[in-house]
Amino acid sequence: MHHITPDTLRKSYYALKKRAAPGVDGCTWEEYQENLTERLEDLHTRVHKGTYRAQPSRRVYIPKADGKKRPLGIAALEDKIVQQAVSEMLTAIYEADFHGFSYGFRPGRGCHDALDALYVAIDSKKISWVLDADIQGFFDSISHEWILRFLGRRLADKRVLRLTSKWLKAGVIENNERLNTDGGTPQGAVISPLLANVYLHYVLDDWVVWWRTKYATGDMIIVRYADDFVMGFQYKREAELFLKALRDRLSAFALNLHPEKTRLIEFGRFAAESRRKRGEGKPETFEFLGFTHICSVRKKDGKYKILRLTSKSRMRATLSRYKMMLLAKVHDGIEEVGRWLSKSVQGYYNYFAVPDNMKRLMSFRYAICTIWHRALRYRSQRGRMRWDVFNARAMCWVPTPVVLHPYPSVRFRARHS
Repeated sequence: MHHITPDTLRKSYYALKKRAAPGVDGCTWEEYQENLTERLEDLHTRVHKGTYRAQPSRRVYIPKADGKKRPLGIAALEDKIVQQAVSEMLTAIYEADFHGFSYGFRPGRGCHDALDALYVAIDSKKISWVLDADIQGFFDSISHEWILRFLGRRLADKRVLRLTSKWLKAGVIENNERLNTDGGTPQGAVISPLLANVYLHYVLDDWVVWWRTKYATGDMIIVRYADDFVMGFQYKREAELFLKALRDRLSAFALNLHPEKTRLIEFGRFAAESRRKRGEGKPETFEFLGFTHICSVRKKDGKYKILRLTSKSRMRATLSRYKMMLLAKVHDGIEEVGRWLSKSVQGYYNYFAVPDNMKRLMSFRYAICTIWHRALRYRSQRGRMRWDVFNARAMCWVPTPVVLHPYPSVRFRARHS
């Protein structure tokens, strides 16, 4: 706890997003900056004396790609500041413990690092079966008792545990009504990603390493990004044994696999040939971090490769969001909308512009142009903008996709000797 100083709190304050939505206290980043030194000194005193009280999170819902809504908890500003400081301290401790196949919310690691690792693992190992697993309502199911016990294994300072307990039990405000939380940690809280990693480190990661050492006779791989993980096996028998053991392991810690989203599929270098001999269709696909992974064959030499395409559900959700935004901007100037659209679409490309995905990105660009053209038709009742006129403007503002990421094996080997 002695690492939590006024200077640490100041750095944590400036590390927060300036335009983030306020919590139940209604205090914004700019408003808190007034008399910042005095405020942080008072906050530091309350934290160390034990008089600091965590405020409930303000619950909001955001749409998901499947049409459902994801609950988010927006913490009060002072809670964010203290959580940021504690999170940085705990990250320095746990980075020495976390396994290499864990990629979510860790410094120097991102989604494409996890995607590269999965590609290289399936391509270089004798993987014939893939377990696409999904933990049902993970952030809402975390056991408060277990997470505090896990933290207690590495933290001797009980004050940090009491501080974490305050955040877990602060509750949420929904429809002006306070709801107590007996389990889970609110998504959107600064401390939640680290707590999730610590929880799954002990519940899943350590146990997977032990199971692989004791029971696996063939190749076995895992790549985890937060609560989303994919595993690969050489033998179907071992994959089925692991899946059964995994269900029992997770249930012991208040977690369950989603019955509909958890699948064991035949996937890998020999999957297509094996299914062809049995008279079955093409190998099934799976999704990971917004990409659909497909067993494919190169046209030039007929060799096996993994094809990664933008998930159709993710693309549909993005196009639906663009449609609403473009209709809302229908009376803005074309150049103003064009500049906004250029930056926004380029941000989409920055994530999805991987090798072999250009055809789907070109489809995305065509859909964006079509949506924009239709939106412009609502500007006036005097005729319609011709496609040739619109195309000249679209070519100017909507960028054309190009490959922005190297092949996974090239980048992975450059970072991991």
